[in-house]
Amino acid sequence: MAKFKVMAVCAGRKGGNGEALAKEALCAVEEAGGEVELLNLFDYNILPCTGCEGCTMQMGKMAAGLQDEYHGCVLKDKDDTDAIITEMHTCQGIIFVVPTYDLTPSSLYTRLAQRFLAYELSFLLAIGAVKENPHTVAGLISVGGSMHDWQSLALESLQATMFTQSLQVVDRYMATRDGRPGNTFVYADQLPRARKMGENIVKAINTPVEERGWLGDPNDGVCPNCHSSLVYPGDKHWDGIEFPWECAVCGAGGTLGTNPETGRPMLVIDPENGLIRDRNNDKARAEHLNEINKTRDQFFAQQDQIKDQMKKYRDMKFPTLEIKR
Repeated sequence: MAKFKVMAVCAGRKGGNGEALAKEALCAVEEAGGEVELLNLFDYNILPCTGCEGCTMQMGKMAAGLQDEYHGCVLKDKDDTDAIITEMHTCQGIIFVVPTYDLTPSSLYTRLAQRFLAYELSFLLAIGAVKENPHTVAGLISVGGSMHDWQSLALESLQATMFTQSLQVVDRYMATRDGRPGNTFVYADQLPRARKMGENIVKAINTPVEERGWLGDPNDGVCPNCHSSLVYPGDKHWDGIEFPWECAVCGAGGTLGTNPETGRPMLVIDPENGLIRDRNNDKARAEHLNEINKTRDQFFAQQDQIKDQMKKYRDMKFPTLEIKR
């Protein structure tokens, strides 16, 4: 068996339920012969994305042949994000364990994930800044104090952050009723399920890339492509593509039907082009770079016409909150 490394990234409190689940998953990996490491994001300085567009501007210039080298995020040397993502790229598997706050993943995790754009693998592959896709697999664990009704956006929001790193999600698990540190030990099923995720990560790593697939509950979610529970009535994309219904996470398109196994609703993916916008596919997702570039071209073409409005609103002032320290 080839050597492999799996990292767990935890955004929960030290000694909490998330760390316990992450450690149990890593135990399974370690017992299978893998190298393991655990990062708790509370140990690192992670600055929020400033929205400066420095990364996509560089990528756009490189795609147009106007720049030869990609210099990365403008915050690269100011915090720990670059080191964390660089370390992620040395792993064949990553398990993300994140607490749920107000239906969604904690802001500590999303602060890191929203910096992923400067390192988006499909874009970097498209402009030649990265030569090879490492084909890393991922497992997701959300941890919340209630049931699915109060974690309804947790796993899907985590999944939505996987695309920028081209991480293939092979399993996901929602740990529920974990409101207090140690709650996970009250339930007999939670640690075994975390261990199963570790085993699934190892199984996926040891499966040829072209044969890898979903290893979690086959009836999880509504979308058969990514197992998300969220679909919505489709709208036209920037280039005119439109589907009656779309998966809010992976972008698969089709119609609503019924899962023959469970009798519950499911997305029936259009067999002809329902995966043309599949965000799990690097080439399909690279179309988003084209959208960004075309939107920017439109702006520059009209910049002179709106410069007075831009100045007016940039100079407009309102009372704000003054805090004295």
